[in-house]
Amino acid sequence: MRSIRHSHPLQENVIRNISSRPLRTLVIIPTYNESENIERLLASILGRYPEWLHVLVIDDRSPDGTAGIVRMVAEREPDRLHMIIRPGKLGLGTAYLEGFRYALGHGYDRIMEMDADFSHDPESISPMLDAMDGADLVIGSRYVNHMVNVVNWPLSRLILSKGASIYTRLITGMPISDPTGGFKCFSAKVLRSIDLQRVHSQGYSFQIEMNYRAWKGGFVIREIPIVFVDRSVGQSKMTRKNIYEAVWMVWWLKILSIIGRL
Repeated sequence: MRSIRHSHPLQENVIRNISSRPLRTLVIIPTYNESENIERLLASILGRYPEWLHVLVIDDRSPDGTAGIVRMVAEREPDRLHMIIRPGKLGLGTAYLEGFRYALGHGYDRIMEMDADFSHDPESISPMLDAMDGADLVIGSRYVNHMVNVVNWPLSRLILSKGASIYTRLITGMPISDPTGGFKCFSAKVLRSIDLQRVHSQGYSFQIEMNYRAWKGGFVIREIPIVFVDRSVGQSKMTRKNIYEAVWMVWWLKILSIIGRL
């Protein structure tokens, strides 16, 4: 299941993959009160990668003015930066689902998930896209090859995350080292194969569910190592409800699979 590839320059990957055009990529970034991070993050992504890589910000009407900052950046990058503003705080899972539908509706070939707080390094986008050569889903893993690549987390958070990964693997059988990680890239065919209307989970369990559905669908999943750095500004959006949901969701997914209702 895991396959680690040496990264190549991103432009070489473009040349290798184009027959008539580059593979268009959309990076989906959900936001809620990320005004301290979002401008730097967008500048880092849009300034580093070619014109075929676009960004979609999905903002849950952040009261701190995040959307206004995105609009300002979009004035300079109207063709590459897009935004959806939702009526309120509706959750991470529904944000990504809305982003997936947008991506499929606009003909993107590859769709990435990424946090807004710099815990996911924009430089890691390049090796993730390179790893998509021959894969259907690439996961930026904090724990691949028995390593722990996490910076600035308290021990309790690390134990919770690592424990959730082990628990998920034991119950579901998925051979994925970091099933709860949120830095990943899907091919469009994976998302088209999944009935997104049947996905209702949030937080940790949303990542688990999408991985599980891709795995049960027989798609090629590859993990590559990343370094996860805890946010330095802003507040974490993880809640106890997200944790509890992940505990029972793995059993629910397994039961659905057994009875043929996944």
